[in-house]
Amino acid sequence: MDSKKASTPPEDPPVWTVEGIRALGAVTDVATVGEIFGMSRSSAYELARRDRLPVPVLRVGSRYRVSVVAILAALGVPSDPPPPPPTT
Repeated sequence: MDSKKASTPPEDPPVWTVEGIRALGAVTDVATVGEIFGMSRSSAYELARRDRLPVPVLRVGSRYRVSVVAILAALGVPSDPPPPPPTT
């Protein structure tokens, strides 16, 4: 009997929306920045170590953090959400 493993298609990376990025809070980690910009975790950390990410990296002890405002700016999105439409 020939037993073959069923292959599962690779998962699509998450789609980041502006609202999803804003919901991260004030800062996020480098792995999340990598997801947002469509790169692997290891690539994101390598670029962070070399100060080559498209956003400034804050080093807090041994951890890397990135400002969500800087991510939005790099994407050309205003950091403040637009005001709600007027009610009639």
